[in-house]
Amino acid sequence: MLELDIIKQHVRLEPDFDEDDALLDTYATAAHRYVENHTGRTLYATKAEIPTDDEHALVLDDDLTTAMLLLIGHWYENREAVVMGTIATQVPMAVEALIAPYRHFHFD
Repeated sequence: MLELDIIKQHVRLEPDFDEDDALLDTYATAAHRYVENHTGRTLYATKAEIPTDDEHALVLDDDLTTAMLLLIGHWYENREAVVMGTIATQVPMAVEALIAPYRHFHFD
């Protein structure tokens, strides 16, 4: 859903460096699913792609793109589940803050 060029720009890779393309594509797919799972909505690249019966559709916008890029960048730099010897702090206005306004969940 995200173009590889913008992902490479975000993680500061040269456009012609293609050794990590498959990895970045995997991270992009995971970021897409993360946004969908945390909003309870289906993500589409454009309005034209939205089926008429999807009342909770969500079009990829700058906030969601930024959230996905932050996730991809984090996963690219930290390729293990645990990072030892560092102090971690959450960046304000990060992923959760960017996607929270788009959440839609049914509580029956």
